[in-house]
Amino acid sequence: MDETNRNERNEEVYSKVVRAGKRTYFFDIKSTRGNDLYLTLTESKKSMVNGRMSFQKHKIFLYKEDFEKFSDGLQEVIEKIAELKSSGPYKIEEEEKEAYSTVSFDDL
Repeated sequence: MDETNRNERNEEVYSKVVRAGKRTYFFDIKSTRGNDLYLTLTESKKSMVNGRMSFQKHKIFLYKEDFEKFSDGLQEVIEKIAELKSSGPYKIEEEEKEAYSTVSFDDL
């Protein structure tokens, strides 16, 4: 494939597969026509539909301008999970609950 054809479509640059029980996660770095990089996160889960094995897939596209905020948010919640696991029963604090209640998916 020559360089011109390579840049005419989104090209996979790197892929990491993580198998976790019935789920498999794919972390795919791709490039745009303008050679910008973005990340796709795909969850693939085995399931039975009408007696046949199938895969349900969910995909998230993460663009370069969001990498840092996404990474910061992910790190924060992973640290929070560790904190909650060490402190006992899991309960959302009232002030945190209020912050979440003001967000609507229709607003996104």
